[in-house]
Amino acid sequence: MTTENSLAERTGAALLARNWRLVSAESCTGGLLAATLTDIPGSSVWFEGAFVTYRLSAKTAMVGVGQALLDTHGAVSEPVARAMAEGALAHSDADIAVSITGIAGPDGGDVISPVGTVWFGWAIREEGVIRCVQTAEHHLSGSRQMVRSEAVSVALDGVLALC
Repeated sequence: MTTENSLAERTGAALLARNWRLVSAESCTGGLLAATLTDIPGSSVWFEGAFVTYRLSAKTAMVGVGQALLDTHGAVSEPVARAMAEGALAHSDADIAVSITGIAGPDGGDVISPVGTVWFGWAIREEGVIRCVQTAEHHLSGSRQMVRSEAVSVALDGVLALC
């Protein structure tokens, strides 16, 4: 069993214990988080679904990230990770959301956001109010697949911390 699968099982158990459902908004992981979660039998009880918002236009159309936000801060930024998490909740019936936006490589990085830079956002819905409760920037290393896999682990660790 991989580390991600073990984390996914623990995440599912924690969500189930709180009677929460999770939704994700993924960019650089391209749905890897959703695939990891849905590898767990019975995940439909606690996993609402995923928005794979790989392109900028998908971030705007699917989870409501404002174009001005993207133009001002870029896709790999704290404000966009926050907006993705909040938007995923706003466009679903879930109780908690995680967003992932970054540069998995091997190309695409720059001085400000080198390859391996990944921003995460975690949002919750409490009494009908959506709020982002945490964001984090991580600088992950390794191959494209290693960055994506580690991003899934970071995302799940954050969800577990909030459960």
